[in-house]
Formats: sequence, C-alpha cells, structure tokens
Amino acid sequence: MNSARMRKFGKLLIVLFALASVLMTVAFAEGDGEAVSRFYGTIWSLLPPVVAIALALITKEVYSSLFIGIIVGFLLQADFHPVNAFNLFITELGGNIGGNAGILIFLVILGTMVALMIRAGGSKAYGDWAVAHIKTKSGALWATFILAIVLGVDDYFNNLTTGNVMRPVTDGHKISRAKLAYMCDATAAPVCIMMPVSSWAAAVTGVINNEELGFQIFLRAIPYNYYAVLTMVFIIVMTALNVDYGPMKTHEDNAAKGDLYTTAERPFAGAEEMKFNPNGKVIDLIIPVIILIIGCVGGLIYAGYLNGGTTLLEMFANTDAFFGLPFGSGIALIINFIYFIIRRSMKFTELMDCLPEGFKQMVPAILILCFAWTIGGVTRYGLGAPEFVAGIVENIGPGLHNMLPAIVFLIACGLGFATGTSWGTFGILLPIVLEIFTPGGFDNLTVDALNNVPILMVGIGATLGGAVCGDHCSPISDTTIMASSGAQCYHINHVNTQLPYAMTVAGISFVNYVITGLIIDYVPQIVCLVIAIATTVGTMLVIGKVNHSMRVHSVR
Repeated sequence: MNSARMRKFGKLLIVLFALASVLMTVAFAEGDGEAVSRFYGTIWSLLPPVVAIALALITKEVYSSLFIGIIVGFLLQADFHPVNAFNLFITELGGNIGGNAGILIFLVILGTMVALMIRAGGSKAYGDWAVAHIKTKSGALWATFILAIVLGVDDYFNNLTTGNVMRPVTDGHKISRAKLAYMCDATAAPVCIMMPVSSWAAAVTGVINNEELGFQIFLRAIPYNYYAVLTMVFIIVMTALNVDYGPMKTHEDNAAKGDLYTTAERPFAGAEEMKFNPNGKVIDLIIPVIILIIGCVGGLIYAGYLNGGTTLLEMFANTDAFFGLPFGSGIALIINFIYFIIRRSMKFTELMDCLPEGFKQMVPAILILCFAWTIGGVTRYGLGAPEFVAGIVENIGPGLHNMLPAIVFLIACGLGFATGTSWGTFGILLPIVLEIFTPGGFDNLTVDALNNVPILMVGIGATLGGAVCGDHCSPISDTTIMASSGAQCYHINHVNTQLPYAMTVAGISFVNYVITGLIIDYVPQIVCLVIAIATTVGTMLVIGKVNHSMRVHSVR
C-alpha cells in the first residue's frame, strides 16, 4: 500500500476514533477512573510501541502508525473502556504539550534561526565555501563528526545544530540526507553519555543519588560503555574506509547520482528554495551559530545556577534543558536579529517572515514528537513497562552474575527501543543493577566497592550503553526524530538506514560484554577495551572486504 493511501487511511482512522469517542462520551459520560489497568506491569505493556514501530516500518507512514499505537495503549490502560481511553488520551497529550513546551519552543527557535541564515544568504555562502575548500566526501563527513563532538553538551542541541550547519556541505558533496541524519544521531547521545560536562552526566549522577560517588561512577563506567565508545570507532572506520551497506548504501548510491532523498517522501525538500540575499557572506552563518552555541550553553549554565549550582560542574549537574535551551536560544535569536539588522542583510519585515517560516519547517518534527511523547507516556506510566522489565532483571540477576552485563545490555536496548527514552531506561535499571552488584546492597555503596568489584562498572556501562542503543534505534525516540529534522531527512528513511549500523555495533557490544564478564576479574580494564575496539575494527574490515568483492563481482 503506497504512502498516499496510508496517509488517507490514517486520517480516516483519526477522524473515526475521535467521532466515536465523542459520541460515546455524550452517551455514557463517566468519571476518568483512577484504577490501575489489569495490563499494568505485564508483557502487554510493550504492545503499543511494538504496534507503532511495526506499522511504521511496514507502511512507511509514521503519523498514523504512532496514532494507532497510542489508541492501543490507552485502550489497554482503560481496560478497553473507550470513553476513559479518550479522556486519558486528551489528558496525556495536553500534558505532554504543556510539560514539554520548552523543547517545542526550542525547536521553533532553531527553525527560525535556519530560516534567518538561509534568507541572509549565509547558508548558500557557507555551502559554496565548503564545497570549494572541503574537497572530498570523506572531508565533509569528518567535518560533521568533529562538529558533533564539539557540540556534545546536549543531544537535542547537537542533533539540530549539526544537521542544520553541515547540510549545505554534505549536499554539495552528494552525501544523502539519510547519511547526514545518521552522523548526527550517532554522534549525539553516544557523545553526550561520555561527556562529563553535560546534561547526561547530571542525569546519571542524579539517578545514582549518591553525592559523593555518583560522578565517580559515571566517569569509571565510560570505558565499559561499549555501545557509545564503539559507535565512535565504527564511524571513524566507516568514514576512513568509505564503507556503506544495507539500505544506507542504496541511499548513498542514489545521492552520488544527484538524488539526496531516494524515496518519494521528502517533507523538507522545499526548504532550500527560500529566496536569499545573493550578497550573503560565510560570517552570516558562522556568527549566528557561534551566538547560538554561546546562548544555549549559557542558558544551561544559568538554569543550573537557578537550581542551586555554585560551581560550573554543579551548574551543569543541576541544569534543566527544558528551561535552559529555550531561554538561551531565545536570547541568541534576539541578538541575531540585531546582527542581521546591523549587517543590513534583510529588511525588518523579512526578519519577521522568518518566524512563521521556521515554524513551518519544524511542524513535522513537532507533530511526531508530540505523538512519540504520548505513546512513551502511556507505555511507561499508564501500563508500567519499566516495572515489567525491572522484574525480569531482578529475577535473573542472582543466577547469572558474570553474564548479567550482557543480559542487562539486551534488556536496556529493548526497553529503550520500546519507550523511546534512554534517560527513562537507565533511570529504572541503574538502581537495580547497583543493588545486584554492590556487596551489601546499594545503600552500602562505597569507594572500596568501586575499586574491588570490577564487574559493577561493567554492569553500569552495559546499562547506559543499552539505554543509548535502544533510544538510538527507536522510531519514537525524540532524539531520533530531531536527527531527522536537523538533517531534513524523511523520518522513516533515517530509521531504516541507521538500524543495520546500530545493530552491528550492538552485536559487537553484546559479544564484548560476554567476554568482559568472563575475564574482568583477571585482566586490567584497558585489555577489555582494546579487545572491544579490535573486534569493531576487524568487523568493519570484513564488511569492507565483502563490499569490495561484491562491487568487483557486479562489474564483471
């Protein structure tokens, strides 16, 4: 069934569900009901995201797929009472829009900034400069990778800014939008989860809830966060060897012929067609981006200061991205307005035209995010999927001590994939893992335990790595959606093309958690890390050799 038919079918389902719910509300109006669903904490709690993800991958239509998954979730939460299901849906959707308003505002500001840089001619000038000075495709990919690492303070900011800044460069070197989206997504959360000065470090420290040891645990677990570390190794080797495979290879082959999108679905295809100032300069992109970076980092620091931080580290530990990012980017937007007025890049009316233009560019991301937040909410809170998964971990923990890191990694991957959140995943699993591995339990956690129980750090690294992996792969993850938006890539194309790459790294990580669990008591941790890196490089060399053989065979 083609996507146009699916869109019509999805719209019909939405209308029918809304109409039926309203009619039943009028006929059978009852209270919301606070009783816990009989499906709470059972395997059925995973059904909504499974339905949404399966439909999205089959139909290639994300809006109706997410909506149907939401319907399934609220019907389960309401024990199939349609009136209560409708009331729960409206309450959850409204709460998500209100509770996440800061991120939605940040998205709109980012869209406006992009519109400003295009209208001022900065994006065109930078694209022309980059094509002239960055001579190769690999050079464009290296530049994207380095920028993403530099912007590793926050994954939302990283995804959107890297995609928007590097898009003219990658377009000029015929790199597909799917490849750009992967580069953004794969260097956002994996970098942030290893960055000591970031919102992620603060989140992990907060979950551990031990002021003295929380940050030490975060730092010591980094070498065992195989998914994050090996994703970086994977990208480096992939770029150095120019290796692509799976659906990504199809997209890259088509991009080399001039088609950056491959599929007919290209919701951002007209964004570059905005009129622009032909006298624009490269500084009309670089200076606004620098102002944006300073504004966002400053906003995060200020939010941490308001929350009681007195040192720079404490400010980052106490920051609130939902306040800091829109606050800082809002100030940056005002400063950039003034900059463009001084530069006489455009008239005041043209500046104001960029506000609705930026909003229009972000509508697809905003709509998908609202649906993704809603299905994630009903899965986590309404149906208790984390409790179901936590019960599995607690049951298998004592019997499989050395194999537990590998098992925890798989469970964290599954939970992150199903719920679309890495923070929620490690928020549930970390206390359980700490309780299982710490002698005497989590309340007795000491420096001696960190020094003398090496597998404790392996378990924590596996939890964090699995959470990032599941989030990275999930079509309903907000960071996955933002990577699609930043690269202006059709969301399902991004999911389909990056999944084989993410699964390759996940498979290597799982094998190495098995190996590490067996040898960690006998070798230094650096040996385990070297083995993990070596297996990644070896796997990529094999894939590259197979690809080369296939190309030679096809030529013959």
